[in-house]
Amino acid sequence: MIDLHTHTTASDGTDKPFEMLANARKAGLTMVAMTDHDTTEGWREVKAQRNQIPEGLTIIPGAEVSTRTELGMSVHIVGLLFDAENQQLAKLLSDTRDDRIPRMEKMIEKLLAAGYQVTMEDVEEVKPAGATLGRPHLADALIKNGIVASRDEAFEELLHNNSQFYVSHWAPSPVEAIRAIAAAGGVSILAHPFAEKRGPVLTFGEVTDLAAAGLNGIERNKRDQDEAAHSKIDQLARDHNLIKVGSSDYHGSARANQLGEEQTPLDLWENLASNASGDEVFTR
Repeated sequence: MIDLHTHTTASDGTDKPFEMLANARKAGLTMVAMTDHDTTEGWREVKAQRNQIPEGLTIIPGAEVSTRTELGMSVHIVGLLFDAENQQLAKLLSDTRDDRIPRMEKMIEKLLAAGYQVTMEDVEEVKPAGATLGRPHLADALIKNGIVASRDEAFEELLHNNSQFYVSHWAPSPVEAIRAIAAAGGVSILAHPFAEKRGPVLTFGEVTDLAAAGLNGIERNKRDQDEAAHSKIDQLARDHNLIKVGSSDYHGSARANQLGEEQTPLDLWENLASNASGDEVFTR
């Protein structure tokens, strides 16, 4: 059982890295990708203490890279098996993380002006040390201050992309991210490509352009994609030789997604991995 998309407290998940791995093994997984937002710190911690990795579990190193189109649409690219020491990609991830701080300060300023009592100190208090800063941490601060009851409520009412309080942050374009991942020896997967419940999505033609730029795979079976989305993905995969993967996008207790609820068959994983020349999978 292989799950190619998960998060830990290194970004906006609620499981610490080794907690996520323990839960992955309990769920029956044999391989799991650690793909925190714009950071490799979660799997680096695990690799440095690999004697604690659950027996029978192989770790796939990666990251979910935040990108933005020319029109400002947020697009996520999952990169796997890239060389984490590659300077170009490391700088891209660092620049993206750094710009999240002024973005958060602007969102808090807007919320305060509207009468919502929350501060940057509140956010830092609930954010795990070293985690990539994101809106889920602002949601957690709003929960702590009694303004909302859950992350879902926070996003539905205050933090969604069309909210008056939303502020975008700098991010590379999807094509830039795909090329940087490839230059670092990794493979790239378009995450939740037609999940319209999450907000605006790419057009069929825009995904075609990403395939031309070197995209390797595309997430197909997702709880927030319908059959119409599956049909588009199937056609794109046929037309552009994209590898269709299944993955959970697990965030711990922050979302309903469960480890291994969607999986990637071993033959497809081996096909995907054969295109990589960066970091390798590891175990204890």
